[in-house]
Amino acid sequence: MSAGLGRVADATGNWVDTLAPSWSRPYLRLARLDRPIGSWLLLIPCWWSLGLASMQADRLPSLWHAVLFFVGAFAMRGAGCTWNDLVDRDLDGRVERTRSRPLPSGQVSVPRATLFMLAQALIGLAVLLQFNLFTIATGLASLLVVAVYPFMKRVTYWPQIVLGLAFSWGALMGWPASFARLDGPALVLYAGSICWVIGYDTIYAHQDREDDLMIGIKSTALLFGARTRPMLALFYAAAVLLIGTAGIMAGGELVFLLGLVAFAAHLAWQVLRLDIHDPARCLMLFRSNRDAGLILFGAMLAQAAV
Repeated sequence: MSAGLGRVADATGNWVDTLAPSWSRPYLRLARLDRPIGSWLLLIPCWWSLGLASMQADRLPSLWHAVLFFVGAFAMRGAGCTWNDLVDRDLDGRVERTRSRPLPSGQVSVPRATLFMLAQALIGLAVLLQFNLFTIATGLASLLVVAVYPFMKRVTYWPQIVLGLAFSWGALMGWPASFARLDGPALVLYAGSICWVIGYDTIYAHQDREDDLMIGIKSTALLFGARTRPMLALFYAAAVLLIGTAGIMAGGELVFLLGLVAFAAHLAWQVLRLDIHDPARCLMLFRSNRDAGLILFGAMLAQAAV
């Protein structure tokens, strides 16, 4: 097997290609550890929720909780991606960017991929069990959304909504980890995060627009088409409004609002820079959402500290 086998177009020259043992590379690629941006984007709503709770409580969040969410996000994103690849292995084989993934290229068998998915899910469960019972129940409730997501692009042009429900679930986790309950600020944060996910995943989906059209896969990128920029502006504006409302409900003041302005400016920059006909730019803008999310989290921490 060549060292480059299994790479996809947006994951080359990373540590998996250069440092990982050759036998482990297909599994690391199944878990998307060669492309950790998705794990960061799953993690950030968890940290936002912790930050929101810390503003409410006027104290910095638990470092232990932050670390648990970090480990859990990487484990569960890996499990979710493995599940997605199991469901989509035939479709992936028909798309140029994904046909070299471990399952459609035959590097990993379906039984081994299934065992690998279960192992990652068990790590996620071990992390979840460190929290209080309310948070454990909230986390388990997310599994239904995760399970149905891979099928949505076959039936609706809005699979990004379901992805938003799944990837924003962390917004419902950090608050109960701190207070053992769900309150209004966390719910409003969840709604805002969903809008953010719809926006950034629409940018991402433009990379596969032509292939998706050819094989009958649906997405907001295809639905919006030439109207993507104003639709992206709409969803990002809703995200800023809702997340800002959640922050104010949790006691956010000047420091938080300054961070919110920086977050909004970053999203506005994405809208202005977008070129749906340039896959490399779409990927760059999609990845930049980690920075946008961390800017906002940093503002929450700073607000809690003052």
